[in-house]
Amino acid sequence: MKCDPNLYRAASPSLAVKPRLIRHLFLPPLIIAMMIGLGYIGFWISEHYGIRSLGENGQRQLELHARAVESEISKYTYLPSLLELETSVSQLLADPTPEHRQTVNDYLEGLNRRSRSRAIYVMDTTGRVMATSNWRDVDSYLGEDLSFRAYFQNAVRGQPGRFYGIGSTNGEPGYYLAHGLEEHGKIIGVAVVKVRLEAMEERWQRARLEAFVSDENGIIILSSDPARRLKSVVPLSEETKEKLARSLQYYWFPLNELQPLARETLSEGVEKLTFPANSELVSDDENISYLSQTRPLSDTPWNFTLLTPLQDLRREAINQGILVAIAFALCAFLLIAWNERRKVIATRLAAREALQEANNQLERRITERTTDLRASNERLKGQIRERRQAEETLRRAQDELVQAGKLAAIGQMSTSIAHELNQPLAALRTLSGNTVRFLERGQLDVASTNLKTINELIDRMGRITASLRSFARRGDDKGQACLGKAVDAALQLLGGRVENIQLQLHRDCTDVQVKIDQTRLEQILVNLIGNALDAMQAQPQPELWLEGEEFDGKYRLRVRDNGHGIDAEARKHLFEPFFTTKPGEQGLGLGLTLSASLAAATGGHLGVEYPSSGGTTFVLSLPLVSPTPAEPI
Repeated sequence: MKCDPNLYRAASPSLAVKPRLIRHLFLPPLIIAMMIGLGYIGFWISEHYGIRSLGENGQRQLELHARAVESEISKYTYLPSLLELETSVSQLLADPTPEHRQTVNDYLEGLNRRSRSRAIYVMDTTGRVMATSNWRDVDSYLGEDLSFRAYFQNAVRGQPGRFYGIGSTNGEPGYYLAHGLEEHGKIIGVAVVKVRLEAMEERWQRARLEAFVSDENGIIILSSDPARRLKSVVPLSEETKEKLARSLQYYWFPLNELQPLARETLSEGVEKLTFPANSELVSDDENISYLSQTRPLSDTPWNFTLLTPLQDLRREAINQGILVAIAFALCAFLLIAWNERRKVIATRLAAREALQEANNQLERRITERTTDLRASNERLKGQIRERRQAEETLRRAQDELVQAGKLAAIGQMSTSIAHELNQPLAALRTLSGNTVRFLERGQLDVASTNLKTINELIDRMGRITASLRSFARRGDDKGQACLGKAVDAALQLLGGRVENIQLQLHRDCTDVQVKIDQTRLEQILVNLIGNALDAMQAQPQPELWLEGEEFDGKYRLRVRDNGHGIDAEARKHLFEPFFTTKPGEQGLGLGLTLSASLAAATGGHLGVEYPSSGGTTFVLSLPLVSPTPAEPI
């Protein structure tokens, strides 16, 4: 009975890894997306219920402050009609003599002082002021023709005159209450009381309340924020603006519209307003949102609006959203951990059962098959093990060979590195001794200069050792490298040798990103530049060219020297392992071999050219990460 080779063939590694790879690729973005989604939902719910709670509380505040405004306005409504009871007023309107005018002026002055109004005055039916409480002031209303005012026109027709405007005499805002004075059923004049309502604004400011009152034209006449006063809460047409300008109700103010960045209607009389950061009403660096609640004031065509800031609510909602996202992430992490553990346990149990079943089948097969089949099976297992061991050994040998090449390069540079470190060490020894003596002599300036020099020498030694550590680090098969950084690192490692031969460097390459590990690119450049330096030892004027160009999705870097070149026989074995033209034990013959294999592993190529002018040019071609190169370095 013959053995079926497919029975013992291992499953394809790509097929075994694919489900796990798919989980690792798609699960984190899915969790992040769900975190963001749930965080936003938590933020929205928190903000929604927070606005509802603020709205309920704001409704109570709105009612309270609106009633306070109504009370402040209504307490003066009786004053104009009170003048009908004063005989001297009717006498003045019937016979406007100076004696009657002075009597009424004195009466109005006392009444104004007792009622604490801004001004009280009496007009005849033509709209001219006959007597006023401010007759002593320079800007008195006495003799003024105010027939164009709307409150006079309403009162002279027997209707209540209610008007808010800015005085045309002194530019002072006020609320005017007018009443037609009757005698025997006929209107003989008009009594007007002017009231200032700025006291309410001061109370709002002391209470840190954001509120304003808009009149029948949609103009803000009272506001806790002075910047909002005399702005329009509704769009005004040019015709309306011209009409209001002619009436001088708001003097010559432009009546600009109070435009929010965003407006969202939540319910009747309730809006969410957002003002931009560059608004003159907002001093913060970010947009500010308000919950706007509006209620009409009784006995007037005015509206009272309460603004509740939403910054604290928004911050709290953001915190709630973050907490929801974090809680979900924690739950997801625990669920994933539990699922992974469950899979591990299930895999172990399945493996144990499979192993037991395989053992049982093997025992049954052993009893059924012949000794030849058993020997063949053993040979097959041995070949599999040997092949795996050979692959693992080859992989380790390749890694060790790469690392050996690095260490060999470091060994070749040991003399120059020791020289680079001995120079600052000797200087440190001298400067430290001198610094002690200068400190004993009290020459602190010289000692400070020595300490700064010591610090610079220590930094120089740190850069040298950091470059060595980076160069000696093991690299990966895949990665991205910066060509300019790799060239700088290679020149830093070979700095001592470059200075010793007084090299003239011509550098004309681009700082691009190529598909190779950074340390492996540095190793290739150290090998190529080091070989060029070895070839130019006997040159009186050594020159090195680093020239690069982009070609067909790859970047070609040419490392050209003016050394002695390579003879025809050596060119045949140039990339063979352990072949070197260096005398003695200066080289292992692995530098070019390792460099070519590292370039080929990333899809690149390392070649050589022999210019007619002499010297040698090594051409390193590596695939680009981005097709567009950066600026020249």
